[in-house]
Amino acid sequence: MGIGEDIKQSRFRHEWQKGMINLLYTYNWVSYSLRGYLDEYDLSHQQFNVMRILNGSHPAPLSTQEIRNRMLDKASDASRIVDRLIAKDLVMKKGCDKDKRLVDVTITDKGKELVQILVEKEDAMIMNMMGNLTEADAHKLNELLDKLRAGKNN
Repeated sequence: MGIGEDIKQSRFRHEWQKGMINLLYTYNWVSYSLRGYLDEYDLSHQQFNVMRILNGSHPAPLSTQEIRNRMLDKASDASRIVDRLIAKDLVMKKGCDKDKRLVDVTITDKGKELVQILVEKEDAMIMNMMGNLTEADAHKLNELLDKLRAGKNN
């Protein structure tokens, strides 16, 4: 099915409008699919993103500002997400030795174990969502998305 059938709309003003609607619709479809994948572990995709960022920087801690700069969803409240992950014993924070205004955030062993579990399941989840694309299709999709973000309104 195409976007027109999916949203029951047969006409668009132009291909750019159709592309924007298709991109937003697909983003929501992917988010919904990710939610199902992460619900089993009581995580949002923003929380998982923070855990991956911290796992990648481990053992070096990151400030909440550094985490926010690396996040996929720049509008997310990194401090609040970190606090929720602390409550789950997946990350920890302490005062920064170099700058008392900042806090250092690190992933816990429990958090690292959970990231490993999720990463091991990730390929199956990705192929479930994107398996109808060839590797060449996925490469072209990445090129087009990069080109879109390279536009003048960034």
